Amino acid sequence: MICLGTTAIIETRILVFHVKKRNNHRKPKRLFIEEAEFQFQFQSQTQFKSSSSSSASSALLLLHTRKSSLKPKHQMATERGSDASSSLILTSGASGRINALFSLRALRSLMMLINAFFLLLLLPFRGRKRTASSSSSSSSSSPSIIALAEKSPKDERQQRGPVVRVPTAIVPWKSSSSSPVDQEVAARRALAKLRVVQDDDKNSVRQFSIFGTPRGETLFTQSWTPVSVNVRGVVILMHGLNEHSGRYSDFAKQLNSNGFKVYGMDWIGHGGSEGLHAYVPSLDYAVTDMKSFLEKVLAENPGLPCFCFGHSTGAAIILKAMLDPKVESSIEGVVLTSPAVGVQPSHPIFVVIAPIASFLLPRYQISAANKKGMPVSRDPAALVAKYSDPLVYTGSIRVRTGYEILRITSYLQQNLSKLRVPFLVLHGTADTVTDPEASQKLYNEASSTDKSIKLFDGLLHDLLFEPEREAIAKDIIDWLNQRI
Repeated sequence: MICLGTTAIIETRILVFHVKKRNNHRKPKRLFIEEAEFQFQFQSQTQFKSSSSSSASSALLLLHTRKSSLKPKHQMATERGSDASSSLILTSGASGRINALFSLRALRSLMMLINAFFLLLLLPFRGRKRTASSSSSSSSSSPSIIALAEKSPKDERQQRGPVVRVPTAIVPWKSSSSSPVDQEVAARRALAKLRVVQDDDKNSVRQFSIFGTPRGETLFTQSWTPVSVNVRGVVILMHGLNEHSGRYSDFAKQLNSNGFKVYGMDWIGHGGSEGLHAYVPSLDYAVTDMKSFLEKVLAENPGLPCFCFGHSTGAAIILKAMLDPKVESSIEGVVLTSPAVGVQPSHPIFVVIAPIASFLLPRYQISAANKKGMPVSRDPAALVAKYSDPLVYTGSIRVRTGYEILRITSYLQQNLSKLRVPFLVLHGTADTVTDPEASQKLYNEASSTDKSIKLFDGLLHDLLFEPEREAIAKDIIDWLNQRI
């Protein structure tokens, strides 16, 4: 049988050779594929059929039929449909593999494989059921545990109370001990609260509260309320860079004695507020938080005139907030001490590299950016009190924080003429942190009709902590009293 099959293949190849020679180059390319497949199919048939001679004859007859049915190219397209109905289709087999690939069964298998893959990915995130008790439970609680275990599911459903669903917005997503930063925030906040609680003053009531921002962070705020004096106005206090609102407690109590209730807010990354200490991802956050806090204060004190006090970077935050017409219309005036309208880095190169470095290493502390020999007060006791305060940041400035200060000062320099709110600006001529000439520029270019400036010869940056602090506080209170 194998010999007869081999003979049939030889005869077939001879016949194909004559066909190829007769047709020369007019033979379609598909014939070579069909001949190869025909030989394969024919050889397979000869190995499994018992009648070898009849098989060989049938194969020769079929090949002769295919050879005689070759047509020109313009007739092949019309007759291809009729060829599909023949009993044996000689193709390369590629179309069958493509059809099998896109079959419904293959697609179902593919979808099952994809589903199984995603289930495996989601499997580690499935919650674990809490155990009802531990193996180390005391013997006194054993009967109650056994009785609880013997309750049927029906009894459990009957005794179960209504289900209360808590919105995810008010559920803390992290605990105070989840990271070193959170632990640091918890320690700073506890200290800030302790100072408020321990402040026992007969003339002022000092309280604290936690203020939530639209971003989901929490800020530490506090207030000073006069006891024996009627409240005639409200002052919102914004501290400077690296410090906190509690440093201005003495000044707040002076305002209390003149009928002003004072609110202080530790902006992001400072004092008892959330965030890495002295790290400011964006000063626009502080501006937005200040606006939200202002709305809260105005709602608590309807009808009372509201003023804002800001020092250094806190003054820059207030100035940018006042460029919003809605905020400016709700404020009677602002007081600015040593405002960060003009800030010069220790080297001009930092202005160039700050945008890139703040993007790559935002939290990096760069000591080279600090100006050496830069005192902020001429009072030694005030310096000791400031730099021994755990709530005051004494490390090198962080890259992103420094860049944000440069960015807000540049913005203010370009928009000074848009300022219309009444203001009083005070600056020491010997200040090496912020530029007193920038304060003079603020006074000259602002569109406010009610504006005042006071430059103190030889005074440094922290005006309210200089030896002349009493005179400076009096100038501020007198300016406020004149506008109630």
